[in-house]
Amino acid sequence: MSDLTFLPAVVMAEQIRKKKLPPVELVEAHLAQIEKLNPRLNAFVQVDAERARRAAEDAGIAIMQKKTLGPLHGVPVSVKSSISVAGLRCESGTRLRAGLVAAQNAPLVGRLKAAGAIILGVTNTPEFLMAWETDNLLYGRTNNPWDLERTPGGSSGGEAAAIAAGMSASGVGSDGGGSIRVPAHFTGICGLKPTPGRIPATGHFPESAGPFALIGVVGPMARTVADLKALFEVMQGPDVGDTCAAPVPVRWPSEEETRNLKIGYFEDDGRTPVTPETRTAVRTAAEALRSAGFQVERFQPEGLEEARRLWHKFFVVAGGMLLRPMFKRDMFKRDMFKQDMFKEGDADLSPILKQFLEWSAAEPALTGRALLDAWVRRDLLRARFLAQMQQYPILLCPAAAIPAFRHGERNWQVEGKTVHYLDAWSYTEFFNLLGNPAAVVPVAHSPEGLPIGVQIVGRPWEEEEVLTVAAALEKECGAWKIPAGLRGK
Repeated sequence: MSDLTFLPAVVMAEQIRKKKLPPVELVEAHLAQIEKLNPRLNAFVQVDAERARRAAEDAGIAIMQKKTLGPLHGVPVSVKSSISVAGLRCESGTRLRAGLVAAQNAPLVGRLKAAGAIILGVTNTPEFLMAWETDNLLYGRTNNPWDLERTPGGSSGGEAAAIAAGMSASGVGSDGGGSIRVPAHFTGICGLKPTPGRIPATGHFPESAGPFALIGVVGPMARTVADLKALFEVMQGPDVGDTCAAPVPVRWPSEEETRNLKIGYFEDDGRTPVTPETRTAVRTAAEALRSAGFQVERFQPEGLEEARRLWHKFFVVAGGMLLRPMFKRDMFKRDMFKQDMFKEGDADLSPILKQFLEWSAAEPALTGRALLDAWVRRDLLRARFLAQMQQYPILLCPAAAIPAFRHGERNWQVEGKTVHYLDAWSYTEFFNLLGNPAAVVPVAHSPEGLPIGVQIVGRPWEEEEVLTVAAALEKECGAWKIPAGLRGK
């Protein structure tokens, strides 16, 4: 494998600017890596090799002509296939959109290209993004580069696998319930879920609208925090298509401001147990930040269980209500909330989404009154939670209850208790419901050698503080590592 493809994206950009690394050579190295590894990992669903080569040639010419270069000039990146990239498939893993090609770039894609990034292609997702593993009827399952028998997570699992395997320098995912952070945790990379509206979700499908505007975001994924910061700076900023957008300028905290950030950490939420190695990882992260000069204390926030329940209403119940009608043309003739809509032989519905919709249909449908009540309770809870964060502007906690699981698993024994599928990711779901920015940084490994990430949570619109603490944690806990499944290959 080429060492070029495992360089940090910011190092790639620096070497290109200094004329030490031709963009054509860098793109060819990534295309070769894709050709070698994608048959096993199935991360990319479409590779745009010819346009990437032309863009690399143009990038090289610009350097020779001493034109002004963007911060990502010549850096090869990838994009989740639920985000519009002009001329590439935007199918969101469903047969209902099979063959659909985006007519224009999402704003964040336009910003990446304006910064000089080269789009290599688009990556795999579960159907309609409604799963924490990546598999669908269009392209099949994506495998984790640490262990091919395990998932890289979902719904940004293809993106995470591509970045972890050196097939992409960095990229873009989306997150409505951990879909950036869980795959980052599973594959040993970094990911940022921003505040809704900080990076525009315009051009994403399903659209971030209604209840999903409160919880669904797009954000950067990369192997290092420095790369997250570079992508964040390029992609952030308001767009009229995102109803949550606000003109918040980028402001990185000073060293003194950073050191004054008080950090509260918790090893579990009091309901869903985590593996012993996950507890150890959180404690390791807390001690590392303490050694770096931060004031770090144990702190158990109030309201996490209510946040989990409300997230379930918005994502699982409301999500199912929005998606079920798409699979039945005669939806007005039938009760769209009954499980018997889903036939065993339904050719368009993937097993993973079928399971999700059945879970959703088993819940009482949200009436207008019930939705209004949940919305009000969410806002009141958010106010109480942010009041707690006046004392602890940064929280440190698990990213998930377990490391990467084997394909198809749905429950696990942890500390003598059964942890069910939807509960294992509650540690990320809290902060979708509450609207907090949160990053994941790899810290440790399980006994099987699987990566374990730790989650860093901040207050809304304070991504810069989150990323600054994430960089300090990364510095203390060591650099990113090539996945064990790829070493020596």
